[in-house]
Amino acid sequence: MRTPFPGGLTYSGHPLACATAVAAIDIMRRDGVVEHARDVGENVLGPALAELAQRHTCMGEVRGVGLMWAVEFVSDVEAKTPWDAAAMGALVQACKEQGMWPFMVANRLHMVPPLVITADEVRQGVAALDRALGSLP
Repeated sequence: MRTPFPGGLTYSGHPLACATAVAAIDIMRRDGVVEHARDVGENVLGPALAELAQRHTCMGEVRGVGLMWAVEFVSDVEAKTPWDAAAMGALVQACKEQGMWPFMVANRLHMVPPLVITADEVRQGVAALDRALGSLP
């Protein structure tokens, strides 16, 4: 019996793919993409979501770093009872009606915009979420 060698596929470690990755990292460094993401996340998206959670009691935990955030939706904040699929489905539909296509997993909305998003675009997205939540029964 022969022992297989798990050496990867034909594109694994391919010089062209590696050169592309290195070029992308160089551009991100040159353009300050990581610093921009940190700044917009800490100073715009995070605070905007925290402020929204003060107005909408259905928002449980809000957590994130940089431009990677998640909001849990709960029917009871103290018990942390997650919204059911019907409630999340209604939120997804309401978000779409406001022009925001949400990324939902279970009872969480993930807000992970492109790293080059502007502060104004983040505010527009949070405003769309606010309107969507306000339209729910």
